[in-house]
Amino acid sequence: MHVPRRRRRLAVTGVAVAALAATGLTFASANQALAEEGCEVDYNVTSSWGSGFQANVVVTADEPINGWEIKWNFPSGTTISSAWNVDWSQSGTAFTGGDVGWNASISSGQSREIFGFIGSGSSTAPGTFTINGDVCNGPSQPPTTDEPTDPGNPGGGDKVDNPYSGSQVYVNPQWSERAAAEPGGDAVADQPTGVWLDRTSAIYGNDSPTTGSMGLEDHLDEAVAQGADVIQIVIYNLPGRDCAALASNGELAAGEIDEYKNDYIDPIVEIQGLAKYADLKIVNVIEIDSLPNLVTNVSPRETATANCDTMKNNGNYVDGVSYAVAELGALANTYNYIDAGHHGWIGWADTNAQYDNFNASAALFGSLIGENGMTADDVHGFISNTANYSALEEPYWAVNQNVGGQALNQNPNLPWVDWNDFNNEKDFTEAMREELIDNGFNEDIGMLIDTSRNGWGGDYRPTGTSTSTDPVTFVDESRLDQRFQKGNWCNQAGAGLGERPQADPEPWIDAYVWIKPPGESDGSSELIDNDEGKGFDEMCDPDYQGNIRNGNNPSGARDDMPISGHWSSEQFQELLENAYPPVN
Repeated sequence: MHVPRRRRRLAVTGVAVAALAATGLTFASANQALAEEGCEVDYNVTSSWGSGFQANVVVTADEPINGWEIKWNFPSGTTISSAWNVDWSQSGTAFTGGDVGWNASISSGQSREIFGFIGSGSSTAPGTFTINGDVCNGPSQPPTTDEPTDPGNPGGGDKVDNPYSGSQVYVNPQWSERAAAEPGGDAVADQPTGVWLDRTSAIYGNDSPTTGSMGLEDHLDEAVAQGADVIQIVIYNLPGRDCAALASNGELAAGEIDEYKNDYIDPIVEIQGLAKYADLKIVNVIEIDSLPNLVTNVSPRETATANCDTMKNNGNYVDGVSYAVAELGALANTYNYIDAGHHGWIGWADTNAQYDNFNASAALFGSLIGENGMTADDVHGFISNTANYSALEEPYWAVNQNVGGQALNQNPNLPWVDWNDFNNEKDFTEAMREELIDNGFNEDIGMLIDTSRNGWGGDYRPTGTSTSTDPVTFVDESRLDQRFQKGNWCNQAGAGLGERPQADPEPWIDAYVWIKPPGESDGSSELIDNDEGKGFDEMCDPDYQGNIRNGNNPSGARDDMPISGHWSSEQFQELLENAYPPVN
């Protein structure tokens, strides 16, 4: 599959500030932008009344356009009731329009009204327009000069297509020291891992086992001292955090959105924007295990929890994530990747909305565009499998494979597959990326996959395809992922280290990363009092026999585990032993 690898910044009249595409491998060389063909879109609201409005769309082309398809993402709640001179469709917030033959051509330098429409809802202009897959950047620009980038100026520098390409990524010395102290751990102690800001005090350093005495600025200074090009920061402190679990609940109550913005996000933005970090590419992984909960764990679904219903109704997940992405995305040296769950959570695409997780999640992500000034350009990509265990690929079986006379993902008696459209993260991220683009994100977004604990090596790893004709036996004997159920997420026994971090493993994947530091717990095996706001979740109890969210299967969790984020020597040793590729 060909994936465009140029990342662009939006320049649409009256909508956003222009910036140029980046082509260098490091941030320091990002000012060497290339001129490119341009187009400009004017979204003109000609009249409005009550909840309705009329608008027309004008395109100005630098180079001739012969046949056009235009896409954008409306503000949440805006819909088109009728349109003229366009072949159009709308799915959620995503709008797609095509020429109708006679209006297909736009000459070089020509401004042409291509169609008009009547809509209801917000008349605010969309943040991003694409024509024939390319973001309309405004007129072509000459090459920029070598002026230094000012991180405090959103237009002061260009972002590279893939921050990981050719880059040295920061190694957290606190995690590295723990890993190296374990027998055999020195073999992986030089791997880069994520720095988790899981409480407001973590920004400044709080002497906790989770973050140690180093605060954000300490880590950024250390990254500069290491000569690193990239540092990975986990933004993880939403109000009402992890509404469907308890092990990693946070410090902020469901309604404390102002505290999240003012006391947590704003200081992070201020620190990351300091001039001394202008040449450091800061990857921000934004709020894991948050937004998909608003699809899968809310009423009227049987999997609903009261906490997730609260967070959907108060809007603070959407408000908080969009605010974080917009504020961090305005800095010239940051790269935002929003958490997109994993295939075992949102891998179901179904025409029945009650069972559709995949398309509904992508639409929810798209609805963030326009909230708190967030644009598609503020999102560099998405990350899957963060702190989870889903296999990177399953080489010995496919979900649509026919076994026993029926496709595996159509078999009502096959609990492991359970009608899921995917069985691995590679296929899932490739498909999810396309769906996200269809919901308003830029066509050159990249994906990350957390491979820190999804290797599934060791004695139980199969070496070939099962010969059984019984579907259940066939899948159980063929699959790498050894969990009882792919919704199991806490300290999974038998897991191993996965692929080592690397850039550009596939055309659509920016990098395999270790965002979850191997050896750090997902949650305590039993209730442990603590001052970090971490609760006890039965999914971390090895004796727990499950609930509706994991198909009423055993939890598969390890015993004798500390609270989330704290170190477990036993778990680290098991991850080393079951690593795949093996640790030499």
